[in-house]
Amino acid sequence: MSGGHGLAAGGAFPRLEAVSRHAHAWLEGNGAFGVSNAGVISAGGEALLVDTLFDLAHTRRMLGEIDLKVGAPIRRVVNTHHNGDHCWGNQLLPDAEIIGHRLCAEEMRKFPPTALEALRRAPAGPDARPSVRKLVGLMRDFDFSGIEVTPPTTLVDGDATLDVAGVRVELLYVGPAHTAGDLVAWLPEEGVAFSGDVLFRLCTPMGWEGTYARWIAALERVAALPGLHTIVPGHGPLCGPEGALELRDYLAFARAEAKRCFERGMTLAEAARTIDLGPFAGWLESERIVFQLDRAWRELRGEPWDAPIDFLGLMDVAAELESARRR
Repeated sequence: MSGGHGLAAGGAFPRLEAVSRHAHAWLEGNGAFGVSNAGVISAGGEALLVDTLFDLAHTRRMLGEIDLKVGAPIRRVVNTHHNGDHCWGNQLLPDAEIIGHRLCAEEMRKFPPTALEALRRAPAGPDARPSVRKLVGLMRDFDFSGIEVTPPTTLVDGDATLDVAGVRVELLYVGPAHTAGDLVAWLPEEGVAFSGDVLFRLCTPMGWEGTYARWIAALERVAALPGLHTIVPGHGPLCGPEGALELRDYLAFARAEAKRCFERGMTLAEAARTIDLGPFAGWLESERIVFQLDRAWRELRGEPWDAPIDFLGLMDVAAELESARRR
């Protein structure tokens, strides 16, 4: 799989990187669990922020860098979707208009940060369930205390267009794909798209509400945007249209493998151990294939696209798969 993109090379993380005349990407790191990207569009002395981060400390650091290097006040925030690593810093912009899809706002209210903070602080000794041990390790650098969920108040139901001092920003509704309310922020005159978690780049995706068909269609829509040269993914390094097509190919592969294993009567754990990931084996956190298997099997069972998932149960399987591969 190709991993190159001219804007992705070099530099320490986190960093604010110019991707076009009026747009910067905030790049947090390698795209691991909770390590998400964001962006800012600025013109005419005002700015629009695309997503906040997983906790208040990380969001404050990002806002400080934006203030230092961009200097324009953030008047509006677009949340690409409801997952906490893209919106739990919203409260730090109390005077900004927060924009999101109607389903994003609805889903954002359902999960309290206090629950994740309690899990982060849970005992993670050898007797703890595998998911708890794994999540405690993944979340050690975050602090979810003091977070007040601040959903969008300006809601969209489909595509919409914003104007940032003459810079056109198109909000493309592509859900239910990764989540119910997925938005992509597209700058058609600058060739830049902020994809949110519709695109994980070189790291294994997780999906919540949505379908394979809608997610694949979303990636193909992004890849076909005229003049697109840079995608700022929700997780992982910058890329061009090829990044969206690579994830499309991963999803098609995972769906086909899941169907094969399902028809053979395998358990989820058996399927995860059996599948040869081939060109995707080097992607970060490859054990998260279990989330794609679960989505495929829910579809094969005819369950609704927004049926709740057993997150800790799936994370148990992923943690055990990771341990087996290390052994």
